[in-house]
Amino acid sequence: MQRGGQIILSENLEALRRMADESCDLIYIDPPFNTQKTQKRDRISVIRSDEGTRGGFGNARYAVQKLESPSYLDTFDDFVGFMRPRLIEAYRLLKDDGSLFLHIDYREVHYMKVLLDEIFGRESFKNEIIWSYDYGGKPKNRWPAKHDNVLWYAKNPDNYIFNFDAIDRIPYMAPDLVGPEKAERGKVPTDVWWMTIVPTNSKEKTGYPTQKPLKLLERIVKVHSSPGAVVLDFFAGSGTTGEAAAKHQRSFILVDSNPDAIKIMAQRLSFASPEISGMDAELDKCQLSLL
Repeated sequence: MQRGGQIILSENLEALRRMADESCDLIYIDPPFNTQKTQKRDRISVIRSDEGTRGGFGNARYAVQKLESPSYLDTFDDFVGFMRPRLIEAYRLLKDDGSLFLHIDYREVHYMKVLLDEIFGRESFKNEIIWSYDYGGKPKNRWPAKHDNVLWYAKNPDNYIFNFDAIDRIPYMAPDLVGPEKAERGKVPTDVWWMTIVPTNSKEKTGYPTQKPLKLLERIVKVHSSPGAVVLDFFAGSGTTGEAAAKHQRSFILVDSNPDAIKIMAQRLSFASPEISGMDAELDKCQLSLL
């Protein structure tokens, strides 16, 4: 069974202010990280051609063509000022037993922790999850930064959803030390989650920059919400949160101001028949590009 949802093309603060109090069970957001860079994931198309510049199996030649790639400018003069009203709205929208997951990196995580302590209360902080991966460049003048931070806050620190039995187990690092029975069952992950990024050649890959792996969102959705729940992501990007929700019998609300993101989400989540709405002029252009 799959559940549908909504995809909204809008500036997210405007969209949030139109939503009803306590209407969401779980919120996951992966906002821009304020890297001071343009985030872009180059995409290419490869076709067989005798004049091609790329070699292949059996001495075949291939021509490479660059495709239009989604991008966005990841820079803010006042990142805390940008996030504050959106996180205040997130608190309002959560049900009493709901949780917020804020995905960020080392540049801003300490500022976001202080801000969330202010809005939710320090007692509502439950975990800082470290998503660790090993991909990309490795500088020789410092330790390579190969992790993101995910802050978990429960609206009510004494009453929140945590489906322990829904946790996906992982292999023990030293299975011989725990015996065959435990090794077969696997162990419950800690607050350090070792997961690869979305591989370049993966069927999961959408071409949208900063796309997060489906497995990461599935873990959050299954453990921190129940079937029938409403899951909100107001920096929705490629729509990974929506796919995780729909695959596990939750509804989703996805908000993004980038028409490229809306197009990708509409295609990716077509199996769930989502309702698509938003700024009329931009939405018309987006819908036409889907035809």
